[in-house]
Amino acid sequence: MSIFSKLLGKKQVEEEGARVGGVEDFMTLIRVYYQAVMAAQLGISNINFLPDMAVFKRTLKIPTQNNKLGVAERTRCKKMLMDIYGINEFFFKEIDTSVKKHCKSVNDIKNYLFMFQGFSQDLMMVVGNLMQWKFRMPGMFKKLLRSMTEKTIHDILTKTNWKDDSVRKTCVNIRQYQHALGYSESWMNEYVYNIVVLAKKEPKPKEN
Repeated sequence: MSIFSKLLGKKQVEEEGARVGGVEDFMTLIRVYYQAVMAAQLGISNINFLPDMAVFKRTLKIPTQNNKLGVAERTRCKKMLMDIYGINEFFFKEIDTSVKKHCKSVNDIKNYLFMFQGFSQDLMMVVGNLMQWKFRMPGMFKKLLRSMTEKTIHDILTKTNWKDDSVRKTCVNIRQYQHALGYSESWMNEYVYNIVVLAKKEPKPKEN
């Protein structure tokens, strides 16, 4: 059984439309990394406060390092994201810096994650709108897809004359989120590109 089958549950992996190593797996590891960073930086001792990291830790039997939650889990999760998806080092450094800046206490975590969720949802909604036809490109053209993703992200952060007013408003929201969270355009490129590539590989739901 793969690590993702263990993390997500074999039944879930086998469900229609699910794919090992797909978008859900990637996002699960991203959540684990965020929770591990928060645990390490804030000294959280109650593992039940960090559900995704708890499953990750118990499934992989990761021992607690120096009696401090989050340290070993962050290292292991980071290695998996780098090895499986090729995520760059700077990606993790920006998350660490953002969390450290905004999460001074446990009470800050909920607001931070709520803000990140809004940022991620708005970003992927606009990207899906703007890159819809590009998702049909053959998987072999990864370099071209990356350059198109980078152009789309740059437009989201700089362009003002959108034909669709709803897109313009969402782009304004994304820029506000970006400024508040402190993520660079390069970070956004890395995040979105990996989701786009994985989404292209997802099987289409079977018709009943």
